[in-house]
Amino acid sequence: MADRRLQVFHTVARLLSFTKAAESLHMTQPAVTFQVRQLEEQLNTRLFDRTHNRISLTEAGNQVYLHSDRIFEVYAEMENAIREITGEVSGGMLIGASTTIAEYMLPALLGDFKKQYPDVDIHLKVSNTDGIVSMVENNDIDLGVVEAPVGNKNLVLEICRTDHLVAIAPKGHPLSKYSSISISKVMEHPFICREEGSGTREVIEEYMAKHGQEGESISPGMELGSPEAIKGAVEAGMGVSIVSAATVQKELRLDTVVAIPMDPPMERPFSFVYQKQKFRHRVMEELLDFARAYCETHAKDEV
Repeated sequence: MADRRLQVFHTVARLLSFTKAAESLHMTQPAVTFQVRQLEEQLNTRLFDRTHNRISLTEAGNQVYLHSDRIFEVYAEMENAIREITGEVSGGMLIGASTTIAEYMLPALLGDFKKQYPDVDIHLKVSNTDGIVSMVENNDIDLGVVEAPVGNKNLVLEICRTDHLVAIAPKGHPLSKYSSISISKVMEHPFICREEGSGTREVIEEYMAKHGQEGESISPGMELGSPEAIKGAVEAGMGVSIVSAATVQKELRLDTVVAIPMDPPMERPFSFVYQKQKFRHRVMEELLDFARAYCETHAKDEV
């Protein structure tokens, strides 16, 4: 119902990029440019200054952006009010999740939610924790689910559940004889870890600083971009790693790796993150309520 030209302009103005706006809106760049030009013709003024492949808002463009922000907020409130009356829960949501959560926690949660609310369309973006937080900050997604602390005080961080991390090694490895293990003992062996910006890596580094390894940092023998890649490298005998216990259940059943609890335990929260001041659609409220209940119900499954 909202003016499509205004929606397109608002996205370009927020991202200050026609290319990024096209990606966000799933449109071609020429189509985005056309919509903005149509709005400029309607308003009989230029909304963007374009210089050296960069764009900035003109004075008129800044006014349109500020007013369009308010228009879309009021529009969302109107939609919510109507859905409260009709009891309808529908619409779309953009969710972002760090890799571990997207692969091992969200599929079951979102599957159950979709069964209860079939008219809701959910789109999931996957990145590391830094990437997800950046998407929330830039309004590229409505809700993020992350595995590391968030420093931005303008964002709400709401803990969903506790995740336990364990050391993993291939069958027959010297570490497999331990019933629990210190971080210093793990680091005596070739270590396979996630890339910089990963929530798992950040948690390991904080744990090292807290438990007798202050001033030390990870010296990885190999950096890989997903839990699946790390498990494969460990199974192949290329080193040891520390991962979420939830990610190795299949490998433990197949007896291809051993998991050793950390001493002291290594834990981290899985948390929802969203804008503090942003108006929340009813579908987001329903998803948050559903996810809170889901996390509480499945707390007993934590390893």
